[in-house]
Amino acid sequence: MKRSSLVVLALSATTLAACDGLKEALTAHVDVVAKAGSQELSVVRLGDLLGKAKLQIPINKDVAMLLARDLWVPYQLLAHATATGDSLTDTKAIDASAAGMLENARLSRFMEGVAAKMPVDSGSEAAYLAAKGDLYSARHILFKFPDNASQAAKDSVKKVATAVAPKVNSANFAEMAKKYSADNSSAKGGDLGVFPRGSMVKPFGDALGALKPGEISPLVETQFGYHIIQRNDWDQAKTAYLAQASGRSRQVAESTYIAQAQASAKVTVKADAAPTMKAIAKDPLGHRNDKTVLATYTGGSLTAGRLALVLLASPQSQRLSQQIQGAPDTLVAQYVTNMAQRDVLLHRADSAKIAVTPEELATLHKDFASVVAQSWAAMGIDPKMLQDSAKTKEARERLAAARVEAFLDRVMAGEAQPVPIPSPLQIVLMNKYDAKVNAAGIDRAVERASKLRVAADSARAANQPRSAVPLPGAPGVGAAVPPSAVPLPKKP
Repeated sequence: MKRSSLVVLALSATTLAACDGLKEALTAHVDVVAKAGSQELSVVRLGDLLGKAKLQIPINKDVAMLLARDLWVPYQLLAHATATGDSLTDTKAIDASAAGMLENARLSRFMEGVAAKMPVDSGSEAAYLAAKGDLYSARHILFKFPDNASQAAKDSVKKVATAVAPKVNSANFAEMAKKYSADNSSAKGGDLGVFPRGSMVKPFGDALGALKPGEISPLVETQFGYHIIQRNDWDQAKTAYLAQASGRSRQVAESTYIAQAQASAKVTVKADAAPTMKAIAKDPLGHRNDKTVLATYTGGSLTAGRLALVLLASPQSQRLSQQIQGAPDTLVAQYVTNMAQRDVLLHRADSAKIAVTPEELATLHKDFASVVAQSWAAMGIDPKMLQDSAKTKEARERLAAARVEAFLDRVMAGEAQPVPIPSPLQIVLMNKYDAKVNAAGIDRAVERASKLRVAADSARAANQPRSAVPLPGAPGVGAAVPPSAVPLPKKP
């Protein structure tokens, strides 16, 4: 459990960036890793937090940056806010910090309205026979290749499949699937349900597309093995098809609408969009005010700052950020295209006068206040606690900062769970108060922490009792010899 708490935070907490002017930050103060409000994080302090931690965490630059930038900085800014009487309830600042989330709500409502006006096939035999919406229903028998199969092994599988195929017909298909199919569908007589043809590997999809309802294919080879495929007739497919047809038809209609909107807007992605997007994904908060243009469209442009806010608004922001950093440039460029397309749709939502509702804003403000209160309480810096213990603003600032440091000590000792600070709160704090991180200081802190860890490991090893594997019939090296094991001299 001790190991998992900081690892979970590393996966879930959004990257917190330093303020603009990072390259100039603290260059004259090489012993300072970071500043937040009136507080400084020294190289010695960060090195000790890492090097003396009881948590089993690696010591490297990424972990040091996580601790300094994503924990210490926002925690100390929260401490500064509470000590100076800032309740962090400025609704304009909150709304601006959550712009991406509010846009998602507006866009969802707009697309619901668009979909409601689209003709949707609720499911019919004629639609199924024509494969409208690219929906198919099928069953199969899979003669599976072994893992890492040689050509000889594949030929052996084909020989079995070739012998079975002529015996398969509509009447016995389910029985033969249960007997021969080597996948999870065998228990259901090979039934695969209803699915878009494109969701299957191409050889399978192509063979399925060539079948009329009720027809059975010849052997079809894919990377999984040899398949015998039957496209289900209407009676077999009806129940499952009706359950999915309406939703699938709507998806296709929405995709068509979005594609038309994108085409009419003439979206053009910049040549360097992919590497820029990867830099944004690495540090979205650091790019929140970045005016670099990544794509243009009729009537507007998409900036790095806009993309950063959209990324931060994602329910799985950290995972998406990691995927973007490791993805091929072509996929990243497509993501930028999709986000430009999102902006085009938002402009249409504006024209349709789709606005954030008072209820949505009220919920946002309530949730924001709740997060602030919970964070203060977890670190022992609730405003009332400070006022009861310190009478002046300066005393409250010292006390709040000290309690944050004590809380971090408990986190690194595995005695407390770290408090993740949501991106809207981080944005409000960073926009309102000064905060800087010194990359050179991070490097020095890692160097110090590594030496402390080595020294601690050496001391631990030196204090371990010696042990060895004893030879058969002999005591272990360094082991005490029991009296009974000492042979007595024979009597004359």
